[in-house]
Amino acid sequence: MMDCIEIIAEKEKYSKNGVHKGMQGWICLDDCTDGYWLVNFPQCDEKDDIAEISINEKDMKTIPAMNAEINEKNKRNVW
Repeated sequence: MMDCIEIIAEKEKYSKNGVHKGMQGWICLDDCTDGYWLVNFPQCDEKDDIAEISINEKDMKTIPAMNAEINEKNKRNVW
């Protein structure tokens, strides 16, 4: 739980929630359901989170630390 991850696949089911390849988040729960983890994708400061959605473990990689600035940069480049 609370492992940091990065999305390594661009998929419509994620992008419709504002989550895109390269964004970083943290795993919210200890358990994996059918290969999916609940992941939160924050923004900087007191801004609302981008999303909290289930991500397939094949579509993510663990990273040592998360940087919400990357999420805001990716969000601006997509929208």
